[in-house]
Amino acid sequence: MKIALDAMGHDDGPRPLVEGAVLALREYPQISKLILTGDTAQLETLLKQQGCNDSRIEIVHTTQVVEMHDSGIDAVRKKKDSSVSRAVDLVKSGAAEAVVSAGNTGAAVAACTIKLRMLPGIDRPAITAMMPTENGRHFILCDAGANPDPTPQHLKDNAIMAAAYCEHVLGRPNPKVGLLSNGTEEFKGDALTLAAHSLLKNSGLNFHGNVEGHDLFEGAVDVVVADGFTGNVVLKTSEALAKSIFRLLKRELLANPIRKAGALLCKPGFKAVHEVTNADEYGGMPLLGINGICIIAHGGSSPVAVKNALRAACSSIQHQLNPHIVEAVQRSHDSTSNAPQPA
Repeated sequence: MKIALDAMGHDDGPRPLVEGAVLALREYPQISKLILTGDTAQLETLLKQQGCNDSRIEIVHTTQVVEMHDSGIDAVRKKKDSSVSRAVDLVKSGAAEAVVSAGNTGAAVAACTIKLRMLPGIDRPAITAMMPTENGRHFILCDAGANPDPTPQHLKDNAIMAAAYCEHVLGRPNPKVGLLSNGTEEFKGDALTLAAHSLLKNSGLNFHGNVEGHDLFEGAVDVVVADGFTGNVVLKTSEALAKSIFRLLKRELLANPIRKAGALLCKPGFKAVHEVTNADEYGGMPLLGINGICIIAHGGSSPVAVKNALRAACSSIQHQLNPHIVEAVQRSHDSTSNAPQPA
């Protein structure tokens, strides 16, 4: 498997990315080539510091870096020699099978959309995020930030793509799909949600109906569909809440010797819950709908998160998701066109 890593796209510079890349090469022998795009001198120095001389690593020198404040479109148009643009170019040319970026999400989405184009039947891409539930069965949140202003048809497409991901990558036949709203009743929601609900009812998917915010983590559905703005807020709020809860627990459990003793006994349980809720364990989020494979990682990803993002890229390559998405979209369009029309 050949993967391109945007090696300059990180809040803290290339070091965590290089460290994560080295971890991935040591753990995943299926990676036949890992191409780092970025400043050659910096990357070679960091690799040397890691004691890594793996022949599977290749560096493609770039002279520009996309900053977090750059707009996505401008970054692609004005910084053509940036690390993220060159990484996507490698996928376009076939030199790599997937791209991983922890940089500016807008730039990664724009670069993939412009350079790789969309899959047949899909107009806009969507980011999927794995979210934990009480019963240990994760659900897929889609969209988690790629398209903040979608149409009802875009939400239906998100549901189709996420359901295909859930079925073919996670191995869940006929996944149950829910639409994020402010109430479970069919008449609840804004104009976008109401229109999307109607489309999803007739989509041929296993549509559960609306789900509310407090239903998300109960595991009632496999896929939760939302616009990119709302989905991104849900994702970041959930991650921040999980971190806050663990900080609060740590503070209270260390408040006196008796609590410390109790905390020591419960340590394995706390560790297990932390692993389930830790975003680093999931690594990165697939960008669905593009004619290629892209994994979006957090800008502050730890080396372990980078390693796991590269693992997610390997998984996407292995399962060949895009043909399944195209087939599911075509099947949905056929079922809609063949449905009885109102008199």
